[in-house]
Amino acid sequence: MIRLVSGNFFRFIFLILFQVLILNNIELGGYLNPFLYVLFLLMLPFEMADWIVLLLGFLLGLALDMFMDTLGMHTTACVFMAFMRKNILRIMSPREGYEGGKSPNFRDMGIAWFFIYASLLVLLHHLVLFFAESFRLSDFFPTLLKIFLSSVFTLISIFITQLLFVTPKER
Repeated sequence: MIRLVSGNFFRFIFLILFQVLILNNIELGGYLNPFLYVLFLLMLPFEMADWIVLLLGFLLGLALDMFMDTLGMHTTACVFMAFMRKNILRIMSPREGYEGGKSPNFRDMGIAWFFIYASLLVLLHHLVLFFAESFRLSDFFPTLLKIFLSSVFTLISIFITQLLFVTPKER
């Protein structure tokens, strides 16, 4: 239990610092914005209570809003993503349910399962974030393009991170 809490705490701190200090300085043409910090919410264990996931989503978004001066946009997107996570996990659950001690990553659940799971949640997060940022219908199609390109770029960075840092558990 302590290992789980400390591992998630260090992931939380690392992803916030990596996002703020490195990834926020990468903006390719205004349409490719990598948001690797969503990986924290994606990789929370299956058994975690819904209210804790929502609280962590709020804290993650609030921390980013404080560093990025975005007035609650990241908080809104992260809380929405945390809320939708339980619904998507319920829809995608295997017939026998999730095994205890597993977390949503591609080595435990498979690449296809993780790709669908991550794609849905990243797309929902980016929809809320970029439409809250734009907040006008005159920019509808450019915002959709930004959502699509940023989602693809974020998913690529999530998969690279999964390849580098997620190790299979001993059976």
